[in-house]
Amino acid sequence: MIIRPQIQGCVARNCHPIGCRAAVEQQIDEIRAAGQFNGPKRVLILGASSGFGLASRIALTFGAGADTLGISFERGPSDKGIGSAGWYNNIWFKQAAEQEGRLAVNLIGDAFSDAMRQQAIETIRQQWGQVDLVIYSLASGLRVMADGRQVRSVLKSTGQPFTGLGLNLERYALEEQTLPVASAEEIRDTVTVMGGEDWQLWLQALQAADCLAPGVQTVAYSYIGPQSTYPLYRDGTIGYAKEHLHSTAEAINLQLADIGGHAWVSVCKALVTKASAYIPVLPVYLGLLMGVMKEQGLHEGCIEQMHRLFASKMYGAQGVVADGHRLIRMDDHELSPAVQVAVSALWAKLTPQNFASMGDFAGLKRDFLQLNGFDLPGVDYEAPVNIKALGELQP
Repeated sequence: MIIRPQIQGCVARNCHPIGCRAAVEQQIDEIRAAGQFNGPKRVLILGASSGFGLASRIALTFGAGADTLGISFERGPSDKGIGSAGWYNNIWFKQAAEQEGRLAVNLIGDAFSDAMRQQAIETIRQQWGQVDLVIYSLASGLRVMADGRQVRSVLKSTGQPFTGLGLNLERYALEEQTLPVASAEEIRDTVTVMGGEDWQLWLQALQAADCLAPGVQTVAYSYIGPQSTYPLYRDGTIGYAKEHLHSTAEAINLQLADIGGHAWVSVCKALVTKASAYIPVLPVYLGLLMGVMKEQGLHEGCIEQMHRLFASKMYGAQGVVADGHRLIRMDDHELSPAVQVAVSALWAKLTPQNFASMGDFAGLKRDFLQLNGFDLPGVDYEAPVNIKALGELQP
């Protein structure tokens, strides 16, 4: 079977399993080249199969010698398709980690569910007894509550509609996009799905089960962005959810005080992930940002960002480097005045006709394709893929 990328708007409808292996190996090579650092040895990662979660897992395993338990909601090959990129990422990561002599356990299922929390607790008890670090890196549009009720998040503005140019990756074109105004119920639902409630439920369950080691750390991933993106992000429904996530860090930190633990939020830089590519208008800012930061020698991908987080800002010689709100500012380079002035100057000139010559939209599309196993060097995309053989592999 020859596999070609299928993109609808800004959503990938398929993946290339062999390309996914190349992408995982590429990130592993980058961590090995960056060097070893002291870090946690027993790590639980909620949302471990792509983006920041996968990069965290790779950085900690191959940079700090950690054993990991990763939880993700992915699908394997079936009569409906070849499966998701995250499914294969889990497989290839596990193989590489075990070759390194590290333990890598994958649990596939709904991380919002009590059943998955219990399964994770049982796994931790069997494998390690306790964990030293819990990473919360979930991104979802749907949360099924304990009573069976389905709650959905929305990407909308608040106060008034917001209209701007957005990037259609399928057509590789800029198109006008509008974020309508969310209702009060939609804001509440988005906070329920994407805020900090589930993060706190996980830490409560783990602590009650005595699965958290003394001095445990937990970190959730967030984004704030510059003022120019506030109408579509910080002041939108997703911004409300992220503010809730930030305040939850304070509550979890108090909860962990008895065992000397701490909770943090890592405010990451804007990067190409499956979630960020889907947010209306934001990819335009990201395409301009990538070009500016590469020109200034400041660009980081997910893997570089996570290596710097753990090696320098959480487990470095200074300990955790955070502000007074328990935020670890990994967006420090992005928000530098020199970067933002340059991005703003480009954005003011941007049109649907000239966008391809500004910033790094080609790099953005390449990063998006690579998330799904396409456009990676060294992969023969004309070679048929044996889906039956891949179906015998389990994450």
